[in-house]
Amino acid sequence: MAEKQNLILDIYLLEYEKLKEEQAQRIGFRDNMIYVTLGVFGGIVSFALSNKINYYALLVIPFVCLILGWTYLVNDEKISAIGRYIRLTLVEKIKQETTSNEIESIFGWEIVHRSDKRRRRRKIEQLIIDEITFVFSGICGLVAFWILVQQHHWAIIFLCVMEMVLLIILGIEIFIYADLAKGK
Repeated sequence: MAEKQNLILDIYLLEYEKLKEEQAQRIGFRDNMIYVTLGVFGGIVSFALSNKINYYALLVIPFVCLILGWTYLVNDEKISAIGRYIRLTLVEKIKQETTSNEIESIFGWEIVHRSDKRRRRRKIEQLIIDEITFVFSGICGLVAFWILVQQHHWAIIFLCVMEMVLLIILGIEIFIYADLAKGK
């Protein structure tokens, strides 16, 4: 029985290790999405403003923001889901296999880093930055296009409306997944 219990514990601890590795990789990837978005945004704006003929390139900005913003959001949600699984499920599984009441202190960081008094402010600030990076910058691209290009074909109008709607949807999704909660 003790051998089986040790084997199960080893499996849970290996699962924890692998989850933390995946979480760390996703954090690095997610955080780089902001830099990539800003770099691509700057490159497109530079190209678009270099010549009047290139103004239509501004219509690429919303799509870039949508694709990179969605990728950012999906990774951010998976990072949170891994943490939630560890805090709520894996800790309980390990508790069932041990007689120690100290198991939560072993995984204490999973809860403590979510419980400091400035967490909510930090998460709101991050939400604002995410909205600016992925939604507002896409809207800026659309507004700049509308200001710089005077005549618009119906297909361009349709494209702009579609981009605006998708940006608004992305903004709502970013807000929904902001994870402003504290504690476990």
